[in-house]
Amino acid sequence: MGEVQFYLTSLNCDSHNLGQVIRLHWGVGNGLHWTLDVTFSEDACGVRTGHAPQELALLRRIALNALNLEQSLKRSNRQKSNGGTMDNNYMLTVLTACLSQHAQTSQPACQ
Repeated sequence: MGEVQFYLTSLNCDSHNLGQVIRLHWGVGNGLHWTLDVTFSEDACGVRTGHAPQELALLRRIALNALNLEQSLKRSNRQKSNGGTMDNNYMLTVLTACLSQHAQTSQPACQ
């Protein structure tokens, strides 16, 4: 017997379209989890108590975003991450990419 799940939504669509929306939603989450596991071996992490698991998960997501912003090295995020641990200059390149992106998208607080 299959698993039954219930959803509440304000979307005005038929069951076929709703099924596509639900699969898309879970696909994004599953894809992110796979990326974090491949890049940072997230599933192998033994941290399980207190706030540490959530804090490490947040740091991994920040690091993944930083690696995605850095475009000078055409390698996988795992290779870029390893490169940053072995080369301080490359780590600065990754951090600079974050700062450059932030400067481009930032708006002054008061206009």
